[in-house]
Amino acid sequence: MSIEDNKRIVLRFFEEGPSKGDLRAADELLAPNFALHTPLPSAPGIKGMNDVITACRSAFEHLNVTVEDMVAEEDKVAARFTARGIHKGAFMDLVPTGKSITMTGIEIFRIENGKIAELWGEAN
Repeated sequence: MSIEDNKRIVLRFFEEGPSKGDLRAADELLAPNFALHTPLPSAPGIKGMNDVITACRSAFEHLNVTVEDMVAEEDKVAARFTARGIHKGAFMDLVPTGKSITMTGIEIFRIENGKIAELWGEAN
């Protein structure tokens, strides 16, 4: 796959997963042996990614994730994103505030055979 193909996979992941909450997209976009490397506690594999998406969408009403920049080389794609929503549910140790939130982050994806095999993420 080309670098542009890899970037399209990552963009589709953000659009269908975190932004729309379509958990079926994970089956199509994530490799069976997918590994998630983030500070968030999660189960391994695709289930862990879907659990993280579900937790975020449950905690932040009207969650929308915008990819601001993407840089790719070989099998890796780095994406800088901004997430916005309203904090309506518990998230980790944070009680709901009812306030609008803006969170920024960077995630690095490794693509293997047209699927996301690994994701490293940091957000603030």
